[in-house]
Amino acid sequence: MDRVTRIGEHFAAHAALVQASADALGSTLARAADVLTECVLADGRILACGNGGSAADAAAFAAELVGRFERDRPELPALSLASNPSVLTAAQEGGAADQVFARQLRALGSKGDVLVALCASGNTANIVAALGAAREREMRVVALTGAGGGRVGELLAAGDVHVCVPHERASRVREMHVLALNCLCDAIDHTLLGDDE
Repeated sequence: MDRVTRIGEHFAAHAALVQASADALGSTLARAADVLTECVLADGRILACGNGGSAADAAAFAAELVGRFERDRPELPALSLASNPSVLTAAQEGGAADQVFARQLRALGSKGDVLVALCASGNTANIVAALGAAREREMRVVALTGAGGGRVGELLAAGDVHVCVPHERASRVREMHVLALNCLCDAIDHTLLGDDE
């Protein structure tokens, strides 16, 4: 298969998954947006985490809430737990890499805050531990997963929201996570600001 055909197949697979995800996740994303909007309107904070590319997505999501998404609005309290290299490497140095997000949640999280956890497989140890810490702090969780949700999906409580992309391949799941996060930013802004002019 030549490169152009192979690239075309990636675009086709992406487009098919976009439609499948829209059908499967629309109401779930609306619930997640409600949870996040209720959090910020009640003076809570949104704490986001993920690993690898998902860490960058968590950081971008927090930045769009603190700064702006597509329209100017007041700053919203959000923080990426994957953005401080000193904290991340201190946990690894102490042999507690699986606790790197959990430790930050126990230090910074409060009742009424929301954890946004990105994990394509649903089984990464430090994300699983983060859910436990969020529960200790009486935080709600919005989990973005794929591949059936794995352990993360099993640990979610009734008030949490599980955005599980209907695909097994991690790269495809992460593509949908970016779209889902953009939808959440837009939904929050729409609630706070109303329709675009």
